[in-house]
Amino acid sequence: MPPEAVLPAPAPARLPAAWRAPLVSLAVGLLVLVAVTARAWGAMVHQWWNIDTYSHLLLVPFIIAWLVVLKQRDLAQLAPQPFWPGLVALAGALALWRAGEALGINLVAQAGAVGAVQAAVVTLLGVRASLVLALPLAFAAFLVPFGDEIIPPLQLVTAEIAIALTHASGVAAGIEGIHIQTPAGLFIVAEACSGVKFLIAMVTLGVLVCATRFRRWTTRAAFMAACILVPILANGVRAWATIYVAQFVGAEKATGFDHIVYGWVFFAIVLAVLLGVAWRFVEREPESHGWPLQAIDRWRWVARAEALRLAPTGALLAVVALAGVAAVSTLV
Repeated sequence: MPPEAVLPAPAPARLPAAWRAPLVSLAVGLLVLVAVTARAWGAMVHQWWNIDTYSHLLLVPFIIAWLVVLKQRDLAQLAPQPFWPGLVALAGALALWRAGEALGINLVAQAGAVGAVQAAVVTLLGVRASLVLALPLAFAAFLVPFGDEIIPPLQLVTAEIAIALTHASGVAAGIEGIHIQTPAGLFIVAEACSGVKFLIAMVTLGVLVCATRFRRWTTRAAFMAACILVPILANGVRAWATIYVAQFVGAEKATGFDHIVYGWVFFAIVLAVLLGVAWRFVEREPESHGWPLQAIDRWRWVARAEALRLAPTGALLAVVALAGVAAVSTLV
């Protein structure tokens, strides 16, 4: 029996010639924008690295890169055409960043910094390429750490769920705001116990799953609702379990055990159950996310928008000029 023929390994994909200069321009433009808004980016990286609530955001750049790679075949069929109206969005994003810096509001400054990068991509790569990259571009919004604003209401909701379950389990308890008094001691639903970390991570994951695995909006809405409600309810159950166990082992032991279990086990179990249920309703493969090229070709407004093109060199110079104006405005 003759040996099986050994097929040659496929040649590595080459970067299409039409993309080489635009990608260089994009890299230069993004470097300039990040340099100008470096303070906001530095604050974001600090929050990702040092604040547990936002540690999951360290994965977002890698997720964005993965989403872009999934669309490389579609992108290879396109030739980037700079889109001058994108400069309007870039100017608005830089103005937002500048306002946030002037007012000392990190969330606003960071949103402007990320928005400037998104607008630069649209400007330098054009409408059609940006539509193909719509999901990774939109997902970049999750680079901005947010959620501190909802911690107080989450504390109250957690306390209410915990006290209701505590009463239902036959433990005498009283509540005042986020303070729960029981025979085993006083329990406080602190900021770290609000469940905001779990909730934000689940919402981020939910958006990714909805965009890459589901087609129907009803399925997406149901899954996103679960990604919001399940973490809130689960956190209330966790708080109640801590209070209940404390009645037998003491508050100190129960609290220490709670942090370990919730940090490593409880979150993983809830996440696995939620994804396991969602898996039964998967409707497509990740690489089919977004709009296919055939659909984009049928949109007449795309052709009209592409008429508003700009020379590649002029587009890059305009991006750099706007970044320069923003930088100078900080010195005034």
